[in-house]
Amino acid sequence: PIPKSNGSLSSNQVATVKQAISNSGLSVSEMVSTAWASASTYRGSDMRGGANGARLRLAPQKNWSVNKPNQLANVLSKLESIQSAHDYISLADIIVLTGCVGIEKAAAEAGHQIEVPFTSGRTDASQEQTDVESFEALRPKADGFRNYQGKNMHVSAEEMLVDQSQLLGLTPPEMTVLLGGMRAIGTNWDDSNHGVFTQRVGSLNNDFFKNVLDLNLSWSATSASEDLFEGKDRKTGVVKWTGTRADLIFGSNSELRAISEVYAASDAEEKFVLDFVSAWNKVMNADRFDLK
Repeated sequence: PIPKSNGSLSSNQVATVKQAISNSGLSVSEMVSTAWASASTYRGSDMRGGANGARLRLAPQKNWSVNKPNQLANVLSKLESIQSAHDYISLADIIVLTGCVGIEKAAAEAGHQIEVPFTSGRTDASQEQTDVESFEALRPKADGFRNYQGKNMHVSAEEMLVDQSQLLGLTPPEMTVLLGGMRAIGTNWDDSNHGVFTQRVGSLNNDFFKNVLDLNLSWSATSASEDLFEGKDRKTGVVKWTGTRADLIFGSNSELRAISEVYAASDAEEKFVLDFVSAWNKVMNADRFDLK
């Protein structure tokens, strides 16, 4: 249950809130991570979860370790201040709009001026409308897009990534472009550098694909469970990158490697950015049944 929507916002209202978010001092990673945490709970199997309702600020979601509770509390505090100054917009809409601002900043950093689509109309649920035990079932056991893998898992990280993607309604290319972009932005749940195959962190670039396909690197496991790897330069033996199974599957699986090759091309960065935005918008609106 969520309150009834008061309708959509004007373009001027959206622009005003975007400017306030941009001036909030939040990093690109914080912006994108928060929006993803809110929307990525959606499950196409039973159509539960999603960004509508802003339940990210409520128990149990605000306490999930994958959502980085301390960082999340700081981000939500700033977003709630913005809402107080602009009471015509819901926090649910602000959270999604924050992701849009973050992606636009990351794209600009890479030299691409874009506008991420945004559709207002979300509302904010209350804690009384949110049964903690029921919503605990939405806690992700893994989230490959944030390089999160729960403990004592009997299923591999790459299998969990595919499972999460199908619940979100993503195609293989959409899954691929989203993960590569989020690695470049730096959204790992534990702030690690696993899979962050770029020196331009925070920039929406296609370096992930160039480096996961780099034949000058030799990858080997560094953990007994073979879930962490390091990539060494074949000539010098120097470790250049570290990654997880959810990262390296894009270089080892034939279908995902073929898709990665498209995005790794020297002239593909614009396509990569546009495809990333399209896939991102799909996830943000997955639970907007009023738009379908």
